[in-house]
Amino acid sequence: MSDNDAVSTTEQVTTPGAATSRGPSLLVRMVLRRLAVSVLVLLIVSVLVFVATLLLPGDPARAILGQQATPERVAALSERLGLDQPVWQRYLDWLGGVLTGDLGFSAATQGPVSELLAGKLVSSGLLLLLTAVISTPVALALGTYSAVRRGRRGDSAVSGVSLVLAALPEFVIGVLLVVLLSTSVFRLLPSVTLSRPGEPVWSQPAQLVLPVLTLALVVIPYVIRMTRTTLSEALDGGFVEMARLKGLPERTVVLRHAVPHTVGPIAQVLAMQLAWLAGGVVVVEFLFRYPGIGQALIDAVATRDVQVVQAITLIIAAFYVLVNLAADIVGIVADPRIRTGGTR
Repeated sequence: MSDNDAVSTTEQVTTPGAATSRGPSLLVRMVLRRLAVSVLVLLIVSVLVFVATLLLPGDPARAILGQQATPERVAALSERLGLDQPVWQRYLDWLGGVLTGDLGFSAATQGPVSELLAGKLVSSGLLLLLTAVISTPVALALGTYSAVRRGRRGDSAVSGVSLVLAALPEFVIGVLLVVLLSTSVFRLLPSVTLSRPGEPVWSQPAQLVLPVLTLALVVIPYVIRMTRTTLSEALDGGFVEMARLKGLPERTVVLRHAVPHTVGPIAQVLAMQLAWLAGGVVVVEFLFRYPGIGQALIDAVATRDVQVVQAITLIIAAFYVLVNLAADIVGIVADPRIRTGGTR
């Protein structure tokens, strides 16, 4: 064998390893691409949020001081808030403050926005965390059950209930739960938040039940439907049929051969629903008078507290983008074609 043939043979032997080594580099490139897109989206969102607050009717300084305020007091407050600066300068100052953790000054409370929102972020975070912890396993279990028992009564019942719940807005579900569990029928739970100002919401766990249940009943139907659809497609795949022909138990076939192929799509749907919670929580918090960022946003809009509106809107948008980024990364990592160096 000549030297050239030996080199060619060596390259052929090492080619599979080289293909495998391309997997991590492709994975890193795709993750970095998603990160870059997320940063760009957040920058665009910051511009839109800033411009949108500029379009709110009325003068923020006069709204804070009242219609009887003198022009001198209005001008002094406008200068204090930086409202006399050019728009581009105000945006750059605001963005620079956000990047350094300074969310601005609340004209309504006469204090830093970060101090105003700190406790409210914890309250809303608790609401979202409890909703995610409850809704995720329930939705995945029901979706898997519905996919495994396609065409049977259990599947029909789960699909029917999920379709009905998916058609109802969150405020309708909340009102129905209040009527059922708080006022007219059973009167088991408080219909609004009972904690006093400064008191943590978890000091009275019963007041968390209705807001969490409302959000969970909004999220669960969509995850059930996606889980059922994705898992049904996987169960019809050739690799699952091959596993069944080998005589493997159905439980093993589902959990070890079908479910892993559904991780990416289901993770993305879960992320979209959990990201939606950041916006949907505004309605639910208003309905139950829950002291979170949703209620704070409504109060800030009513009092024309521009910097609070900007901060809360940007926080919600950032949460949405970051959760979707995490879902994209999970979907990329779970894709076997990328792990083995293939194309997506």
